[in-house]
Amino acid sequence: QVRLVESGGGLVQPGGSLRLSCAASGNIFSRYAMGWYRQAPGKQRELVAYITTGGRTNYADSVKGRFTISRDTAKNTVDLQMNSLKPEDTAVYYCNVNFDDSYWGQGTQVTVSS
Repeated sequence: QVRLVESGGGLVQPGGSLRLSCAASGNIFSRYAMGWYRQAPGKQRELVAYITTGGRTNYADSVKGRFTISRDTAKNTVDLQMNSLKPEDTAVYYCNVNFDDSYWGQGTQVTVSS
């Protein structure tokens, strides 16, 4: 059983930054691709960014140039650095990994508002 725990969400003003972190039980980040998703009220969950085991990254068009996904092997986390935040980034953010099943964390709320 894989357990994912997100942290780092909060309330931030437009233009601000937050860093989300996803910690996992077991050393899975070095073996599987990881993704960050988000779900805003009344909307479907969408992929924000993912990182492969080789370090290749991909981003949703809406966050390109503002968000950066990275893997910290020492801490066994996958982080999402979010800069230049906009009100439309407001959502619950989840990390995800897929191998024998699809695993999700409980989510962390990000609210961008003045």
